Amino acid sequence: MAGLRKLKPLFDRILVERFAPELKTKGGIMLPEKSQAKVLDATVCAVGPGARNQQGDMVPVAVTVGDRVLLPEYGGTKVSVDDKEFYLFREGDILAKWEESA
Repeated sequence: MAGLRKLKPLFDRILVERFAPELKTKGGIMLPEKSQAKVLDATVCAVGPGARNQQGDMVPVAVTVGDRVLLPEYGGTKVSVDDKEFYLFREGDILAKWEESA
């Protein structure tokens, strides 16, 4: 993750890494690329400091590094770092944060 430390999101942007798509069914059948569902889950890798509200106060981002989030089907900016693909989203584009059940 050394290369990732060079990339620090600005404002309320969040850098995520999508989970890998399922390549096989539970029964072991290989799925063709067209049949693979788009993965909407991701892990937060880096976050910006937040954005300023109308009063000029800094509002921090609601997620932290390591959180698992739900992404919209479309959107985000693809970024390649050390031959790995990451995506940048604005905080408002993130749909939800997964909570661990007790």
